[in-house]
Amino acid sequence: MDGAQTDTTAEKRDGPVNIIMIGMAGSGKTTLMQRINAHLHERKKAPYVVNLDPAVSKLPFQANIDIRDTVDYKQVMSEYNLGPNGGILTSLNLFTTKLDQVMNLIDKRASTTEYFLYDTPGQIEIFTWSASGAIITNTLASSYPTVVVYVVDTPRTASPSTFMSNMMYACSILYKTQLPFVLAFNKTDVVSHGFALEWMSDFEAFQRALQRQEESFMNSLMQSMSLVLDEFYAHLRVCGVSAMTGQGMDEFFDKIGEAVTEYYDEFRPNLERQVEKKRLAEQEQKEEHLKRLMKDLAVSEGKEVDL
Repeated sequence: MDGAQTDTTAEKRDGPVNIIMIGMAGSGKTTLMQRINAHLHERKKAPYVVNLDPAVSKLPFQANIDIRDTVDYKQVMSEYNLGPNGGILTSLNLFTTKLDQVMNLIDKRASTTEYFLYDTPGQIEIFTWSASGAIITNTLASSYPTVVVYVVDTPRTASPSTFMSNMMYACSILYKTQLPFVLAFNKTDVVSHGFALEWMSDFEAFQRALQRQEESFMNSLMQSMSLVLDEFYAHLRVCGVSAMTGQGMDEFFDKIGEAVTEYYDEFRPNLERQVEKKRLAEQEQKEEHLKRLMKDLAVSEGKEVDL
């Protein structure tokens, strides 16, 4: 009996993984996407690649689905008299209206593809905080295991202030998406991410780094923030990677595997509870409407009708 139950669980967990890449402009997010793509091809696990950045001029990889094939970013800017950010946001909104067609294509490849990779705009707030971004992530997460990867530019994060800014951004994305999360420190071939691991695990080490900075009102603020983020660090999956050399790819996929386990153990059951709760609420609402209708019919029954 236990063996049959284990087999059923394993069968349920045997599905493709969505990896959504998010990162600031210049963090090497798209280059890392190419490295992941090449890494999977080397292992005969060709991924299905989706580009969600309408403003990118050239991609270093071949996208199976490209938002630029559906929406002309420059034409959107011209037609609606928008700036660059408004153009990207509107393009994403227009693309989302065809999301059902995208999901049909993904469903067809789900049985033969292990990984689906999604490259997002470098203006991360446009994707993370927009309605279209939420619709895309929620739709993907409701269908298959979905992991958000936040890519950090390690050399630019070497100072405590920029490090704290990145951690606050990572924290906000985690709590906005509420999906399994991996923090990838990129460009470790240039600067090791060891300092970041130390600051995240040792509060006093970060304090010492702050003291070496020029004294400012920001120092006390960052000290307070580092205490607040202590709990965030404790449950965060972190890895160091290099999009240029391929360093850290095995560790990266180990973290993805841990995130997928979290999806099945925590996210999926919670999603199913929410769906069931919504279904019961709708059923209760229907029953209440039916009771009111029957009550109205009973009251009006037998009354004379004026002619």
